[in-house]
Amino acid sequence: MIPQRILIIADIEGSSACLDRSSAKFLGRGWPRACLGMTKDVNAVATALFRAGAGRVVIRDFHRTAYNIMPGLVHPKAVLAQGYTTGPVPGMGAPGEFDGLMMLGMHAPSGSSGFLPHTLTSRIARVTVNNSLVSEAQLFSAALEPFGIPPLFFSGCPSACAHTETSMPGVRCFPIDKFSPGFHAPSWRKRLAQEAVRALSAPKDTLYNPRGEFRVIVTMAKGKAAAKISAQRWGYKHQGANIYVDVASFSALFRELSRIAFLTPLAERLAPLGLPLYHLMGRAGLAWAQKKAPVSGKISRARG
Repeated sequence: MIPQRILIIADIEGSSACLDRSSAKFLGRGWPRACLGMTKDVNAVATALFRAGAGRVVIRDFHRTAYNIMPGLVHPKAVLAQGYTTGPVPGMGAPGEFDGLMMLGMHAPSGSSGFLPHTLTSRIARVTVNNSLVSEAQLFSAALEPFGIPPLFFSGCPSACAHTETSMPGVRCFPIDKFSPGFHAPSWRKRLAQEAVRALSAPKDTLYNPRGEFRVIVTMAKGKAAAKISAQRWGYKHQGANIYVDVASFSALFRELSRIAFLTPLAERLAPLGLPLYHLMGRAGLAWAQKKAPVSGKISRARG
């Protein structure tokens, strides 16, 4: 049997030590502790995958600046990909060859319940296709479908897992309920890693990228004015707080939402020049977080 190649996309909101909004904020009060927890979570999974015989594990940091995971605490065989890049997949460039995708530390989509729910950015209040909410798990999986990479595993808050189980049947999910009285991060990580290993046996032909004539409604959190600016910037129709986008696939939807969420036409053209400065900021922030992170790594259940 050929050793499997696994791509991990890691976020922070659904990780074990992100306990409030400041934990997800770059340079926020709780961010160093959240970075440490996120690092331990992905390392537990990577370590278990290697023990199970995986041949290659790439961990792609995909929160805020994409510099949250502490390199010195990650399995030495794992490849840690930090910082964003331009290319066919927004933020990831050309992903490479993999046998499966695992998504860790994820959150529920904009417009849903759950812990810090959003789709790409909190500036978007909700995204619907045929009246169904759209999550980042769907967008990531669809963007990787043209490269033959199937989604195998997902972990996030219970609401995020419930949405994924409905929208992406066949993807193994493992929830985190870190605000429950009995939550113990090391024990949860052990079970997380076990479930990720079980997902290695999932069928590898379950690619995800729905195609059709989709009318997408993007509702902006700041209302009519924000919708008008974004819609006119990219040539979309709009009414009230809603922007209307027509796409033929979910991979195309990821590209269009990335524009609405993060870019202007000028910024899109200048991205190759601006990304190195953004990466420098991210690396500096992570160096600060590493100095501030608690040495013991113990995680409190208190929200504040």
